[in-house]
Amino acid sequence: MLQKRTFILLFILSLVLVACLNTTYKPVAESTPTQTPANPTTNNTLNIWWNKGYYPEEEAAFQQVVTEWEKKSPTKVNLTFITDANIIQQTEKAVNTNNLPDIFFAYLTDINWSPGWAWEGKLVDVSDVVEPIKSLYTPNALESVYFYNNVDKKRSYYAVPIEQQTIHISYWRDLLKEIGTSEKDIPQDWDGFWNFWKQAQDKLRQKGQQNIYAMGLPMSPGASDTYFMFEQFLEAYQVKLLDANGKLLLDSPNTKQGIIKVLDWCAKLYKDGYVPPPALSWQNTDNNVNFLNKSVIMTANPSLSIPTSQKQDRELYYNQIGTMEFPNQPNGKPNRYMAAVKQAVIFASSQHQKDAKAFLSFLVEPKNLETYIENSAGRWFPVMPQLMKAPFWNNPKDPHLPIALKQFTERQTRPFYPVLNPAYVKVQQENVWGEVLNRILKDNLSSEQAADEAIAKIKKIFSEWK
Repeated sequence: MLQKRTFILLFILSLVLVACLNTTYKPVAESTPTQTPANPTTNNTLNIWWNKGYYPEEEAAFQQVVTEWEKKSPTKVNLTFITDANIIQQTEKAVNTNNLPDIFFAYLTDINWSPGWAWEGKLVDVSDVVEPIKSLYTPNALESVYFYNNVDKKRSYYAVPIEQQTIHISYWRDLLKEIGTSEKDIPQDWDGFWNFWKQAQDKLRQKGQQNIYAMGLPMSPGASDTYFMFEQFLEAYQVKLLDANGKLLLDSPNTKQGIIKVLDWCAKLYKDGYVPPPALSWQNTDNNVNFLNKSVIMTANPSLSIPTSQKQDRELYYNQIGTMEFPNQPNGKPNRYMAAVKQAVIFASSQHQKDAKAFLSFLVEPKNLETYIENSAGRWFPVMPQLMKAPFWNNPKDPHLPIALKQFTERQTRPFYPVLNPAYVKVQQENVWGEVLNRILKDNLSSEQAADEAIAKIKKIFSEWK
């Protein structure tokens, strides 16, 4: 029990440090709930709002890029780091008041904003940043920033790819060892894979661990992890919601039946007692917390935040925690992964567009981008294949990074649906899949009724999109 409390205490402390740590390198502004980021209208100054990193080294690496660019440019940079806790509120307030920076980067940009901002004409076309280095990027990275501008009636590059993430499986090697098995025994067919974890729970409970669950799968409307996971399940079952032109396919009987099947499959894991009951109200960190507390044997997580948060504990990182990719799809083929590309944008209101483009061109020079991404400790992955070849990602002694890297280098990836139609941003923001899972598991709706609700809500969102 003491060991479990130690795991969870270390993880909580890491979250506190991420939010509160004052860096000791060159001072930069850092927003708080009562502090507004630096005035974006400052003359002859490039104003950058950047998501505060999860590690001090990550911020230091970005600050170094800024410092090096300032040495080459007469324009100075006013850099503000904004925490996860404040970034939604402050960004939406800035957009509503048109009090915007020149450059903006957030881990939520691709999920919450950039497709819609591009549609509304709020972003600068950055083709002259992307096109010269287009061959350096993965196809998925390019597709993820190629948006439609409804004002100019064209598709183009309205964001610059920086880094990416996808979903991984984290599991406890030592718990498997307790029941006389290991990752080598895990089947790679779809049903066999998930049944393995169910059997692991049953065996551990027979050995006295009555409070352990097989799978830490978020099923709440409060966690973006829920829709990341659910849409990966839809992908596994080859359920397609939009066509290549961004048109809904929800009237297709096959699409509806696919949604019902995935809802039913997810709900059954919970109803059969293999997912913790509180998963219906989890926030994004709760699957991490429950995993590190050893309340679950495995979890699906849309980054390597679980193992990387424990990197200072060599026993945990190298011996006890394992990472693997998803099993093959139900049809037996390897999974195609949903990859979320983190991206920087320039607002159309910027009075320093030339300097903003020059800075982003400097940032995405491979040597600069490599240093910045590697200092995220593996939480984010490169969007340039040449950077994926670096020793950092391919260390054979590392039990996590090379395995996760295979998902980007040996498997197919695709962007989320907002790239095809910005209306889908609101589907994600409202977490439609988390809502209908709750309707099944809390309100006893059938999977068929829940699918009808989800389809009706998505159609309504699309019909109201302007």
